[in-house]
Amino acid sequence: MDAATLTYDTLRFAEFEDFPETSEPVWILGRKYSVFTEKDEILSDVASRLWFTYRKNFPAIGGTGPTSDTGWGCMLRCGQMIFAQALLCRHLGRDWRWTQRKRQPDSYFHVLNAFIDKKDSYYSIHQIAQMGVGEGKSIGQWYGPNTVAQVLKKLAVFDTWSALAVHIAMDNTVVMEDIRAEVTSRPSPWRPLVLLIPLRLGLTDINEAYVETLKGCFMMPQSLGVIGGKPNSAHYFIGYMGEELIYLDPHTTQPAVELADSHVIPDESFHCQHPPSRMSIGELDPSIAVGFFCKTEDDFNDWCQQVRKLSLLGGALPMFELVEQQPSHLACPDVLHLSLESSDVERLERFFDSEDEDFEILSL
Repeated sequence: MDAATLTYDTLRFAEFEDFPETSEPVWILGRKYSVFTEKDEILSDVASRLWFTYRKNFPAIGGTGPTSDTGWGCMLRCGQMIFAQALLCRHLGRDWRWTQRKRQPDSYFHVLNAFIDKKDSYYSIHQIAQMGVGEGKSIGQWYGPNTVAQVLKKLAVFDTWSALAVHIAMDNTVVMEDIRAEVTSRPSPWRPLVLLIPLRLGLTDINEAYVETLKGCFMMPQSLGVIGGKPNSAHYFIGYMGEELIYLDPHTTQPAVELADSHVIPDESFHCQHPPSRMSIGELDPSIAVGFFCKTEDDFNDWCQQVRKLSLLGGALPMFELVEQQPSHLACPDVLHLSLESSDVERLERFFDSEDEDFEILSL
């Protein structure tokens, strides 16, 4: 056994809790696994997601700003993770798996390079922090799920390689007509869609009536997961098992990666090579954003069908509404935006006694 394997095993069985042996299925971003027979497959799937954490000693943001995001960047890192999952699905497919010390395709390094901590990467901490200024967030200030979604939508415009259509469904409503208008572009009749839905599933705690529909989102093959967390920290949720959510945690500070060759990036620190963290669904802060990726129109139509079926679950509340056309009460989206900036909401945003202050109140 080499030193790398020994270190991995030490982490797996000591610092991090392994999956319990249970008959409950494990769902990871639309894939169903058994702990008894597919544990290696579960860990491989988790390790293949891009894991973004706090970093230190990267080039100063804006030339004179922070050189580390420790203590303030956890929701920004979660935004990177959910968007990176969309890019992996876009360019490599959901079946792709990362293996340490195995040569990866060039498209993988192109995806990873889009998130490296430098000013000219499409979705770097530098770009997100500076674009966030336009959303009223100073550099170094905490973000909520809605803010990071809005910033990523703006940044995706510059990523012509991925050519994504990014739609953010506000007011708990997904309007199919609006999405079809956004994804249509010549010469292609459909651009790959990233759908982000900021939600609030309760006031201070998640309403139990949403739990089963939240689980259902992780079961959809189009799932990109959920960004949110506990009142004092943001996490990227990639699945669930029983009454526990499975997540990747950005609250580890690693040194910034130095690039010798932009086509071959030292990538081991961008993959979680131990069992992921878990927490009770009841601990989830109610302010979240749910993500989905539909590469084709058929994917989107299938997603719509699954959402309709999910809304029929007995004893469960739908987290959002799916409609064909925009309801009249959503005709002026600026009204919602203004309400989010009100002083009352700002006071509510401070409700949680949070060290990192990662969460914002959305529409109540």
